[in-house]
Amino acid sequence: MQHLVLLGTGGTIATRGTALGRRVAANATELLGAAEAVWDLTGIDVEPRDLAGITSFAAGVSDVLALVAAVRQAAAEADGVVITHGTDTLEEAAFLLALAHAGPQPVVLTGAQRPFDDPAPDGPRNLAAALRWAAAPDAVGTGVTVAFADEILPAIGVRKSHTLALRAFSAPGRSPVGRVDEAGVRAIGTSPHAPLLAPGTTELPRVDVIPQYLGVDASAVDNAVAQGARGVVIAAFGSGNTTPATTEACLRLLEDGIPVLITSRTGEGAVTGLYAGGSADLAAAGAVFAGDLSPWQARLLLAAALSTEDADAAQLCLGWLRDVGAVGR
Repeated sequence: MQHLVLLGTGGTIATRGTALGRRVAANATELLGAAEAVWDLTGIDVEPRDLAGITSFAAGVSDVLALVAAVRQAAAEADGVVITHGTDTLEEAAFLLALAHAGPQPVVLTGAQRPFDDPAPDGPRNLAAALRWAAAPDAVGTGVTVAFADEILPAIGVRKSHTLALRAFSAPGRSPVGRVDEAGVRAIGTSPHAPLLAPGTTELPRVDVIPQYLGVDASAVDNAVAQGARGVVIAAFGSGNTTPATTEACLRLLEDGIPVLITSRTGEGAVTGLYAGGSADLAAAGAVFAGDLSPWQARLLLAAALSTEDADAAQLCLGWLRDVGAVGR
């Protein structure tokens, strides 16, 4: 008998429609009952616990850090942990959990695109799949994953890639690490890694994301640091390019010891320093190219690195990215 802890945090999976819009109105016990009606979960002992009842667009970093603490406690008491979560910030919550989780117990996030009271809800099947995966021997040691639309996706690199479709999540360039459907539970491959977020962390340093678009100047970069950002992440053009003004501003930050991480605004593919006057100059100056991470996950990586006692957050980020295969060794 596998013992799992189910943590309910709200999200669309737990909402019902009202005259003013969807509101969280179903608890973890109700969600579990709906999942049990989809698939036979015999042999899995599930303990439901309610943590919060909010939509994830209203959550803050402190809420996710509280979830990290709850997962640590639950993982110490169970064979695996499943979390129901809103989809808007699920990719960021999953990534922070991946930065923190150590141990063999699988931690699985899931959610839904349709509310609990929809005539054809997707939440019960997603949750049933998450529970089946968390209880499976193949899931031991796989770290933090996301169960959605019959696929098990890695937390590192996962993105919400569609606003409304039932197959709302993908991991561009990484593929699923498992599948759960009528044919059973099947593991495909995983990337174990060491945690970076220290136990007991209750807040993270400020890191701002700076988008690139046609003709953008350096004001957002300069303002970020003026407002207290200890590092910046650039959502760059293509494979990592920035406007001349942004390039110059980032070079000034790097000279002052402020870390700069480079990501792409495109949605798929890795970044690298190729172009003179842009990405090549940044690479030569010590900017960290964050592989295929989204700007939002890279922001949390840099914030976690800055929260440690390590003096060189950029090198800490680069080492972690190499460990998880996001950049070359």
